[in-house]
Amino acid sequence: MSAVPAAIVKAIGQLGDRAVVRVAVKSIAVTLAVFAAAGTGLYVGLAALAQDYALDTRWAGVAAVILVPLGMWFTFRIVALAVLQFFADDVVSAVEARHYPVMAASARPLPLPGEIAAAARGLRRALGYNLLALPVAAVLVFTAIGPAAVFLAVNAVLLGRELTDMAWLRHCNGDPRGNPVPLAERILLGAVVAGMMLVPFVNFLAPLIGAAAGTHLVLGRTGARA
Repeated sequence: MSAVPAAIVKAIGQLGDRAVVRVAVKSIAVTLAVFAAAGTGLYVGLAALAQDYALDTRWAGVAAVILVPLGMWFTFRIVALAVLQFFADDVVSAVEARHYPVMAASARPLPLPGEIAAAARGLRRALGYNLLALPVAAVLVFTAIGPAAVFLAVNAVLLGRELTDMAWLRHCNGDPRGNPVPLAERILLGAVVAGMMLVPFVNFLAPLIGAAAGTHLVLGRTGARA
């Protein structure tokens, strides 16, 4: 039986912890700031373009209001996951402290350069996976659920790996290739979190829940093997 449902329930149960709340506030604030900066830049660029072609600059505001929410809808998973990478150690250490205190003593937190590198790798993979999926989704655009199914499948694989690697990198003893969570469980976790990211307001907490659940999956198996 998959351990994913139990891991997600435990993760949701820890959302009220102070450490997790602090990470939630920071990651949501940074994510919103990224989209706000992108929206401002888009408006400034469109306004400049409108002036170059002697158009009414008010249309730049209208276009920005339409395009920014669409951009958030399509790129939220990528941005939120990249932002969470910078705070991943805080989430993982909170789960360790509450549920795996013995293993917390042997954890090796990532230094800032390591967090930046992990975030960059995750961002590259997210962009690469989604760009590769784009032509397939475009072919299926006239079907009812084809594009959504393609992106859900791609992001299930992507998120499952990223959310479990956040914990595994603290316990891998320098070898990140040996993630102990079976592929099927990683994909199931990724699919659940990808689905949560489609729900307004829940999407802000989905990466945190996924990171905490991924920690349970990793440490549950790592502890059993120790």
